[in-house]
Amino acid sequence: MTTKTYNGWTNYETWAVALWLDNDEQSQGYWQAMAAEALKNPGSYYHKGFTAEEMAAIALADSLKADHEEALPELSGFASDLLNAAMSEVNWHEIAKEFVAQAVEEAAGA
Repeated sequence: MTTKTYNGWTNYETWAVALWLDNDEQSQGYWQAMAAEALKNPGSYYHKGFTAEEMAAIALADSLKADHEEALPELSGFASDLLNAAMSEVNWHEIAKEFVAQAVEEAAGA
């Protein structure tokens, strides 16, 4: 099995989404705030033995994925198939872990 990492991310699709999130100031600020909130409120993953950071990343990944799936345009045919295939390759958890790591870093520096 060959790995297809891209610029340090799982794959091109994950890198592209992370890049867009990080390069848009409003989006970046929103997801950083969501990561900080996820750290404060661990949610339902607490009982499964995860650390606060892991719980926050799981919850944030779910939010990232849902938010971006809801924002997709209505398409049909090959365009829909291609877009859905690309979206299914995004590693939302990896992106969420980066936002959570930034939130942890920010909280430590505050």
